[in-house]
Amino acid sequence: MANAKIIGVGGYVPEKVYDNAYMESIVDTSDEWIVRRTGVKERHISADNEYTTDMATIAAKKAIKNAGITPLDLDLIILATVTPDYFTPSCACVVQRNLGAVNAAAFDYNAACSGFVTGLIIAKQFINTGMYKHVLIVCADVLSKATDYTDRATCVLFGDAAGAAVVAASEETGIMTTDMGADGEGALAITSLAFRDDEEETEKRIAHRKESIWMAGQSVMKFAVKAMADASIKVIEEAGLTWDDISLVIPHQANYRIVDSAVKRMGITEDKVFLTLEKYGNTSASCIPVALSEAVEQGRIKKGDKIVLVGFGGGLTWGAALLEW
Repeated sequence: MANAKIIGVGGYVPEKVYDNAYMESIVDTSDEWIVRRTGVKERHISADNEYTTDMATIAAKKAIKNAGITPLDLDLIILATVTPDYFTPSCACVVQRNLGAVNAAAFDYNAACSGFVTGLIIAKQFINTGMYKHVLIVCADVLSKATDYTDRATCVLFGDAAGAAVVAASEETGIMTTDMGADGEGALAITSLAFRDDEEETEKRIAHRKESIWMAGQSVMKFAVKAMADASIKVIEEAGLTWDDISLVIPHQANYRIVDSAVKRMGITEDKVFLTLEKYGNTSASCIPVALSEAVEQGRIKKGDKIVLVGFGGGLTWGAALLEW
């Protein structure tokens, strides 16, 4: 049985930036409040005519180049998003066309901010069974287009980005242990409505745009801290390892208070945690692959290092993966 290993990564963020001074100009907030409550200083915002598949294609091309393969080598493209260009076709099919990856099957999936780890688990199954040799995971969202900029509790959090990784069949150790799960009892803690009409949901939103993102902040935080810590500990213990064996943890970059509380629950120090939160904010499923790409570029991850990727998201969902680089 072949192992599944990440062989290439890539990330993309748009040029336009909303810094905290800009946020102060459009909503009743302050730089001090935003930094203290969230840790975010800047968030990158897609252009008016820039959409999920545009960003996804750029990140995908970077990951493919980094992997040293061509689009024709891809067997499968899976794409995680909560802000698709269309309900149909899938964003993955549009990216397949943009790449010229004519040999690849393609589909979208939705695990919200847990999307990258979920994608690793999906890719691992296809590779372990021998069905595919190269799987491209792409995570992309234009959250700014679903953000209510009159709601200071949420608008300071979100930015736009795309991240991608190529997972390949390998004789080397790659994805070691994984964990994922869902708690549908908390489904309405994070919502963005499509066709469903729900007067109560619409009234929750200050601007009354049902497709904008709404969160029950305190209940989400309580879930996130426990889910991320427990899942991380689980994958390490299943591998027969301890935190001393782990070089780096890359969490979902939700907000600093959640990450800090989860890290304390894990019992590790901040020097083992890689954050991009200050520069990009919460970019949903792309948070982890964008951070992973930057960590590799900065030399924070070296061959043989063991790293933990862990996230949580709407659904409510969670996922963790232990990798050997």
